[in-house]
Amino acid sequence: VFDMFMQADNSPARSSHGLGLGLSLVKTLVEMHGGTVGVQSTGVGKGSEFVVRLPLFPERRKTPRPRPETTDAAGLTRRRILVVDDNRDAATSLAVLLKLSGHETQTAYDGLEAVDAASIFKPDVALLDIGLPNLSGFEVARKIRAEPWGKSTVLIAVTGWGQDEDRLKSGEAGFDGHLIKPADFYAVRKLLAGLSASPK
Repeated sequence: VFDMFMQADNSPARSSHGLGLGLSLVKTLVEMHGGTVGVQSTGVGKGSEFVVRLPLFPERRKTPRPRPETTDAAGLTRRRILVVDDNRDAATSLAVLLKLSGHETQTAYDGLEAVDAASIFKPDVALLDIGLPNLSGFEVARKIRAEPWGKSTVLIAVTGWGQDEDRLKSGEAGFDGHLIKPADFYAVRKLLAGLSASPK
């Protein structure tokens, strides 16, 4: 139940009742504070009990916390990350989670907007949906790569297609990585952790 986009009722009648991000967001926030969250239920229609446990610090910490502009909550290098998806809820939610991890984020919701945002924001990393309106993710990647500042940008394709030929196609378009939609936040964090210690 804590996975992103997971819902008990996936029927079309509930399609306007959220994306199933709430519990995933709760779990991420709790774990970022060193806590745990669990759930139990006696059955369908009998309710659920969610228990959040957070560590208690009996006295003030004497050492300062890491500066947010230097590292994120997992000790990763802080980066400028552009999140591009025509699904506004998905883009905004992922951007919020990345921001909570200490990164600077920007969102765009179509291909042309992504090119404009990238030229101003000059991201270290861009998570690009492939099936974008106005300009595909492939075209956005090529335009970013054509700019002097874009040659070092880490481009990650985010798509519903995950066959070898799809990965080959994204690589030919200039992408450095390939994630399957919906992009799992922990997979994104792992990918970011695998990048070099210094922002590009």
